[in-house]
Order: sequence, then C-alpha cells, then structure tokens
Amino acid sequence: MIRLVTVAHGTRHVAGNAVARSVTGAAGTRLGMPWVASYVELCAPSYSSVMASGEPSVVVPLLLSTGHHVRHDLDAGRALGPDPLLAAAQVARLVAAGASPGAPVVMVAAGSTDPLATRDQMLAAAYLSEQWGGPVRLATLSGVGLRPADVVTPDDAVSPYLLAPGHFADRCRAESSAAAVVADVIGAHSAVVDLVVERAVVGLAGVRSA
Repeated sequence: MIRLVTVAHGTRHVAGNAVARSVTGAAGTRLGMPWVASYVELCAPSYSSVMASGEPSVVVPLLLSTGHHVRHDLDAGRALGPDPLLAAAQVARLVAAGASPGAPVVMVAAGSTDPLATRDQMLAAAYLSEQWGGPVRLATLSGVGLRPADVVTPDDAVSPYLLAPGHFADRCRAESSAAAVVADVIGAHSAVVDLVVERAVVGLAGVRSA
C-alpha cells in the first residue's frame, strides 16, 4: 500500500515537530493512507531513513519555500508554498490575533539566499495581500531581504510565514515587537491539511501511472 510521507524542516521545539505530525495524520486519515511525518534535521525520523525502506510513497514537503533543502536534500518536487490555501490560514491567524481587517501587514519569512525562495516569498505575500484585502510587505529573518526591525511599524500586523513554533518563530516575535499585533504561526490549520491532500492526490496519480 502506498503511504503518505511528509518532510518538515525539524526543530528542537517539541510543539513545532508536533505540527508536522498533526497535519500529516489528518491528511493521511482523509486519504485513507498510512502516513509518516519525517524531518530534514533536528528531529527523528529523518527523511532519508524513512525513504531507505523502499516502501511505495507519495512525498509532500512541508517546507514553505524553494531553497537548499527542497533543491538538494529532497527528491520530492516543489515546496508546499506559495499557495492561496496557506494565505487563507494566515488570514485566519491574523483575525484570531485581533488584527484589524485590511490593516497593513508585514509577512515575516525565514529567508534564504536562494533567488527562487525570494520569488516564492514575494508570491506568498501577494496571495496574502489579495485574501487579506490590504497591503502586505515582506521581511525575512535570514538570507536576502529586509529584517523585521527595518520594516515593522506600530501600525502593522505581523503574519509569520512559518509553519510551526521554533527558533524562527521565536525570533519573529522578538524582532517584531514594534508591531500592533503579531499573529501565530500557520500551524496545523485545516487549509494546510487541504493543501497536503491536494498535493498527495497529484503525487498518487504519478506513482500509480509509473
């Protein structure tokens, strides 16, 4: 039987790794498939060890942007983002945090030196702006781009373009202290599960036709 394998970055924060398991379990249940959440680093099981078994698998990365891990460590195609479903989850987190509809938003991404990651993050900001109904500016915590401290003002709400709690989420909150509101990370939102299911269905078609 084909299984669903997801690949998250991995963190030393237990709650952060639990997000990947929650999303993967919900998607696997909806698909009626066995599932495994794996990680690139900092948490077990590793993606390489999971795939070493040779079991038929459809792989869905939980990494939000193209970058080193997607391009060099995985044989799993595209990153999870950007996608309007991720933007929908971000909007829900902004609303839950008390952000005023249409207020200016700074989307804070982990960042990368990969030009394709910058492209992905800019598109993700555009998706968020469309669904939020207001301006969205981009800041990054590493790599190319302006840092939150250079961008965030007291009029802004901050939307972390981060899937789970961990090092970058902590930095995002600390470096966005000037903001009126800092929303939660995207997390195990139902829209993320929807997106993983969509990607898995596409992947299953490829596995079955191979």
